[in-house]
Amino acid sequence: MKTRSVFAAACLVAQLCYSAICSAGVIRVGQNAPSFTGTDSNGQTHSLADYKGKYVVLEWHGWHCAWTEKYYNSGAMQKLQREWTAKGVVWLSILSDRPGSESYQTAESENAFLKKMSASPTAAILDPDGTIGHLYNAQSTLHMIVISPTGKIIYNGAIDDQPTDDPAAIAKSKNYVSAALNESMGGKPVAVATTHPYGCWIRYKDGGAGSALPLTAPTT
Repeated sequence: MKTRSVFAAACLVAQLCYSAICSAGVIRVGQNAPSFTGTDSNGQTHSLADYKGKYVVLEWHGWHCAWTEKYYNSGAMQKLQREWTAKGVVWLSILSDRPGSESYQTAESENAFLKKMSASPTAAILDPDGTIGHLYNAQSTLHMIVISPTGKIIYNGAIDDQPTDDPAAIAKSKNYVSAALNESMGGKPVAVATTHPYGCWIRYKDGGAGSALPLTAPTT
């Protein structure tokens, strides 16, 4: 419990930093989603342009992060992936941590993780140079982006409103990604379109990290 209290306090600091310092570089809801091309863990190439006319979810994903583990070990992320891909949504997990960092994964290790977790994103995009991460100013794992069929960003931020590593909190949380998809598909504006991402710093290859302060600091 003490650990979770520390995490909660750190999250508050992160949110304050994000509001006061970091918002200038944030990708804005309503703008065109930056185009990108990346290679997935099976060696297949994916371009955002390939998915024009579809909803796309970008999920920044990193191992050895309590918040990633919260969603994957509980099965909650896999449930979201199955639910939305079954409805035609393209779900791309993106790994932007640099080689040598704690959360870096090769294609082989990421595929092993996906198999172990019974995860089912459309693809897991390997981004070791941080190119896609920087395009979207991805802050942390789990940072989530939702893109409309017209190529506009309709949601940018946290996966939910419970910035804790406790899996029990998922049941009482408001999932912002599902809310954005449901509202947009129903012809309604997204009520909560921007939130503060929470989770673990992305360890970028250029030596930088997500600018919204880590809840667990980079070790390499």
